Amino acid sequence: MKDSGFLASVDAMYDRAAALMNLPSGLAHQIKTVNSTYKVSFGVRLRDQMFTFTGFRSVHSEHLEPVKGGIRFAPNVNQEEVEALAALMSYKCALVDVPFGGAKGGLLIDPKNWEKSELEKITRKFTQELAKRDLIHPSQNVPAPDMGTGESEMAWIADEYRKLYPTELNALA
Repeated sequence: MKDSGFLASVDAMYDRAAALMNLPSGLAHQIKTVNSTYKVSFGVRLRDQMFTFTGFRSVHSEHLEPVKGGIRFAPNVNQEEVEALAALMSYKCALVDVPFGGAKGGLLIDPKNWEKSELEKITRKFTQELAKRDLIHPSQNVPAPDMGTGESEMAWIADEYRKLYPTELNALA
């Protein structure tokens, strides 16, 4: 995993703030530490061949649920970026007293290289991979749009989730 420096920068900013609050070192470390990061790889048949895609979903803090955080589609997404952005989401929610924990997701893909129908297939398969591991869920881990995603991708995610869990009353959440 290549160190982009982004996570180190977020951690350094947190460390400076935590030092000002005189938090016990164990508590400060626990708050900073990402709870979980999942890497999924999956195949999708497109253009008469199989393509393999890699995605991530990171939950920084579950101190409050649901956790929330966008899913980005970008050619340079990596685990450290997703973890840094999940941490920032936790901190933003805590600072403004929004009752959510922080999460983030990413798919290593350049959306400009794919037709809309292909992106839909890829997004639906990514949704299946996340949902079967409970990495997205309307009352626990709520995705949102981010760089490279928008209303179409969110609609495909919501629709695919609803198909996977037709009895889930809050599937569209």
